Amino acid sequence: MSSNKLTSSSGAPYFEHQDSQTVGARGPVLLQDFMLQENLAHFVRERIPERVVHAKGSGAYGKFTVTHDISKYTKAKLFSTVGNECKMFARFSTVGGEKGSADTERDPRGFALKFYTEDGNWDLVGNNTPVFFIKDAKKFPDFIHTQKRLPKTNLKSATMKWDFWSLNPESLHQVLILMSDRGTPYGYRHMHGFGSHTFSMINAANERVWVKFHFKAKQGIKNFTDDEAAKMKGENPDFSQDDLVNAIENGDFPKWTLFIQVMTDEQAQEFRWNPFDVTKVWFQAEFPLIEVGEMELNKIPDNFFAHVEQATFSPSNFISGISFSPDKMLQGRLFSYPDAHRYRVGVNASQLEVNRCPFAVTNYQRDGALANADQYGDAPNYHPNSFDEITTDPDYKSFEYDLDSNRVAYFNRNQEEDDHYTQPGLLYTKAMKQENREALIQNIIASMKDISGPKREEIINRQLCHFFRANIELGMKIAMGLQINIDSNMMSHTIEH
Repeated sequence: MSSNKLTSSSGAPYFEHQDSQTVGARGPVLLQDFMLQENLAHFVRERIPERVVHAKGSGAYGKFTVTHDISKYTKAKLFSTVGNECKMFARFSTVGGEKGSADTERDPRGFALKFYTEDGNWDLVGNNTPVFFIKDAKKFPDFIHTQKRLPKTNLKSATMKWDFWSLNPESLHQVLILMSDRGTPYGYRHMHGFGSHTFSMINAANERVWVKFHFKAKQGIKNFTDDEAAKMKGENPDFSQDDLVNAIENGDFPKWTLFIQVMTDEQAQEFRWNPFDVTKVWFQAEFPLIEVGEMELNKIPDNFFAHVEQATFSPSNFISGISFSPDKMLQGRLFSYPDAHRYRVGVNASQLEVNRCPFAVTNYQRDGALANADQYGDAPNYHPNSFDEITTDPDYKSFEYDLDSNRVAYFNRNQEEDDHYTQPGLLYTKAMKQENREALIQNIIASMKDISGPKREEIINRQLCHFFRANIELGMKIAMGLQINIDSNMMSHTIEH
């Protein structure tokens, strides 16, 4: 029951909110002023640890509507009928910056979606790019360290970023996207979203296909140039949040169309690259986009902290009919994301409104910090038991499959997967227009000019070799912009590889 009386956290009304209790008009404050203590104690605990990555973000509620039938690929109830609608929540973010950083930093953008389905919450946690910098989660902490700050100076460092990228050529595909104007999108409404990883779908006949998810912005793609992005940092560092809030509050609801690409097991075996390598794309000419539905964002949460800051997303939150793949990066995220949420928000984060499944949740997880017993009361906390009627449904059995190999090893340098240059080269020559290529080159030059220290020449030359292997013109123009003399030894070494 709401009240217009000012109360303590325990609901007791009180009067003295503006003044502390003191000994005399000018005397010391008394410890017995318990409301002073309560308000100050709560105030210094108002923040939870910020996300290690994706700390700066925006969020909104909306709906997803199924517009095309894909039930032959998945038994997920969400996609069982054209016209089905589902409440959802989306959070967009920059990746490397802290909560106080600018929205227009050159950075990938997080594209995290939560669908509140009748079969549980489904989280699709992706980016605004179809690929990523690395393909093995074991490298992720090292990679993120290079995007953060130097331990000594606490400053960002172009040297350590380019050092890492030059030593990990698998990053080249994502680096070219990041250094293009797609790396500085005009807010969150004008960018596409991708699941990035390969996922799987299982249909009612227990048949599996591999899928990739694509969300195309119906508002169209719009980006800042490097100069425009830098200018906006000073004018409005919260530009993307401002843009999203104003659009939705004014009834200009942003929308995205969901498409999937589908690959069979047989096609996966024959694909030129490892289809589960997140540094690679599936060519749409071979695996065309299949339209699925529409996502619309139409409500800004009433309280940013309660909903956006405490929102938790995990790639491990699947629903029946949608599952994972052998993608090494995805496999690492299945553990790391829920582990991060237990630390950051708490073991009962799923009971918060933004994370809570609005349908029945029945399990034997109990207690922990901020436990809320509304859903289970005094019900048994063990299974099986003689008192409740909770059963397991065979319709939700996991998909069973055979592994390709029974050999255990650190498979890292498979020669057939070491082609880090063909797809970035095609991105440069086929996917980009001339003006996009010129912007890309200038952005790379501007960033690499900041490489410093005794290893500067070594890092630049190593990265130039990657550019040359992707496209000779790309490498030459960047080398010229950096005023690097290309000798015959470097060129012959590049051509040989």
